Amino acid sequence: MKIAIIGQQDFGKSVLEAFLARGDEVAGVFCAPEKEGAKPDALRVAAQEKGLRLFQFPSLKDGQARDTMKSLDVDIGIMAFVLQFAPQDFVKIPKHGTIQYHPSLLPKYRGPSSINWPIIKGETTTGLTIFRPNDGLDEGEVILQKETPVSADDTLGTVYFDRLFPMGVAALLEAADLVVAGKHTETVQDETQASYEGWCRAAEAKIHWNNHVDYVHNTIRGCDPAPGAWTTLGGKKVQLFGSRKHLVRTFGAVKGKPGEISAVTATSLFVTAQGGQIELAKLKHEDGKKISAAEFMSAHGLVVGSTFGT
Repeated sequence: MKIAIIGQQDFGKSVLEAFLARGDEVAGVFCAPEKEGAKPDALRVAAQEKGLRLFQFPSLKDGQARDTMKSLDVDIGIMAFVLQFAPQDFVKIPKHGTIQYHPSLLPKYRGPSSINWPIIKGETTTGLTIFRPNDGLDEGEVILQKETPVSADDTLGTVYFDRLFPMGVAALLEAADLVVAGKHTETVQDETQASYEGWCRAAEAKIHWNNHVDYVHNTIRGCDPAPGAWTTLGGKKVQLFGSRKHLVRTFGAVKGKPGEISAVTATSLFVTAQGGQIELAKLKHEDGKKISAAEFMSAHGLVVGSTFGT
């Protein structure tokens, strides 16, 4: 088939390479312009290395973007990680329209941080959706969905890189074949089940040690590796990684006060929260790099009884 790729970064690059690897024709690649000082966009670099036609319009609402898509005369548009708004008069130009990848089970977790929030909220299942983009936010008709379990110790990194990323590439290939062959179905999303979550950024990633250990653990792993859950030490930010939770079911048996380092091993440190302890494998001080818990304790002169959140 003859396609146009609209996307960014490593996911967009992998989708591009997957279609090329099976012999599809990529007539053009639409990639958002990089901001000044940002690292090179992986999709942009790949498209240029392969000698493909590359377009970096500041807005897909621009008439030039629309005219360019028309000139490509493609069978289908493939949206692979797109943060630019794509209007209907752009996405409907290909003969079979356009399909888009979203890393959640729509209509749940619409929005830009749809991998973080299911983990933070303690979901045991998440997944991906291939759908028709419309002018709403992740509201278009569903073409196919794939599920994956979320274990108690999964992180953003394991859920995305190990599962939703490769599953998403394969799902876009599958959906494109179904749509071009006219064998797909389109299911309207159930608005009564819809949820929207905004960005998961630094404000949302701050740890409050008075919260229950379940929520603290879920926040750390839902932000691992990005944006990085954080606390403070001596007024400076410390990011937390490699969380494990340890519940204490006997009332009054929790060691230490919330935020206090209550135990140390050769590979980790334990911090008290409501109802138990959080075990941390790695930490990153704002003035340094990510290091093991033992290295962090030594570097900052911490001992059992030292307290985070200060």
